[in-house]
Amino acid sequence: MSEATLDDVLQETLGHLLSHGATIHPTKGEALEVVGAVIELTNPRARVSRSHKRSRIFSALGELLWYLAGSDDVGFIAYYISAYPNFAVAGRVEGAYGPRLFGDQHRLGDVIEVLRQKPDSRQAVVQIFSQDDLDNEKDVPCTTTLQFFIREGRLHMVTHMRSNDAYLGLPHDMFAFTMIQEMVAIRLGVELGAYKHFVGSLHLYTRSAADARAFLDEGWHQSTPMPSMPSASLDDGLSRLQAAELALRTSSGAGPQLGDLGSDYWDDLIRLLLAFRVTTVDELNVIRASIADDFFKIYLTDRLPKFEDTGAR
Repeated sequence: MSEATLDDVLQETLGHLLSHGATIHPTKGEALEVVGAVIELTNPRARVSRSHKRSRIFSALGELLWYLAGSDDVGFIAYYISAYPNFAVAGRVEGAYGPRLFGDQHRLGDVIEVLRQKPDSRQAVVQIFSQDDLDNEKDVPCTTTLQFFIREGRLHMVTHMRSNDAYLGLPHDMFAFTMIQEMVAIRLGVELGAYKHFVGSLHLYTRSAADARAFLDEGWHQSTPMPSMPSASLDDGLSRLQAAELALRTSSGAGPQLGDLGSDYWDDLIRLLLAFRVTTVDELNVIRASIADDFFKIYLTDRLPKFEDTGAR
């Protein structure tokens, strides 16, 4: 399958699983499965759903920042995704990707250096799954490897998954990995290429089937990619974004204020983190009005019913 946007990928993937998936009964519950799936996202910046039902940009951004911090702390990620404590042991997520990508060994940095030295290399691979993970008590990484290729001046990325939940996991994985792909492309000074996602067991849990059908009933969505990540401000932008995330999540210090934010890509991502924290419609509307790029405004609009349903002002 080759599609231009995440929504197109989800339409094809969920529809195929519902129509042609084989029933399996793994530990986490009954599911419909396709073995050996290949998904290509031709425009990796079209990484966020424009569906009201699947626009998980807040949790996806939080999970990406958890990875970038090199963290396996369940408290960090539970702030964004409440189910994570179910996979934790003594406050840590055993299969966390962050320490394997951005921890002490910083394996992604090694891959970047390989491609700087040998642009045509086929060795730019980051291993995430380890055989020792089979002894983990609760969480085994779903991702096995990330591989990067520079071809004709573009950075292509191939992800291999042993297992992938098509409804909950796939949108988050494509968001995080294509964001990392774009960061690596900037580091290498090349254009962004295609993203390919290879999955051993692509599945849809029976408990998510009704939600998947509701998404399919929305029909096709307009192709609207995220704005390009600015190459000139990558280091400063990531530093500001991570500092803002830490301050907001832990309530340490004053944290970022709207009046201190500018109009670039990174400031809009910080505004999303601010919007995730606020508790009233009025606060959310103020943040929405300050968003610089219209791409992000829909996600704050989608958040409004959370407060309107409770009458919070």
